Amino acid sequence: MANRMDRANSEIQKALIEIIKEKMNDPRLNQIVSITEVETTPDFKFCKAKVSVLDVEQIVNVTNVLQKSEGYIKRELAKLVKMPQVPKIKFVVDKSTMSAIRVEEILRNLNIPEVDDEE
Repeated sequence: MANRMDRANSEIQKALIEIIKEKMNDPRLNQIVSITEVETTPDFKFCKAKVSVLDVEQIVNVTNVLQKSEGYIKRELAKLVKMPQVPKIKFVVDKSTMSAIRVEEILRNLNIPEVDDEE
């Protein structure tokens, strides 16, 4: 059963990326938007898609745009993926990407003195 869910999640993820990049003409989605993970319930009624955006300040805005476009995305998903039922999609912010960006920012702001090679 896990293998079936993994395949379904992978296919949904690929289809969502294709829909967002190629079929949606919303100017608010011009930045690099990525679906990092998809989790579907075993009955295929619900799906959680984790969204990552290069510009951290825009991630909430992009997630809201995607959520408002859920009906359109769901219709396009039905055309691309053969499933018993097309799930209701909930777009959420990928917190792991946010954490990685925060760690990188902290590391950049550290004041570490350079070490001489002669010592």
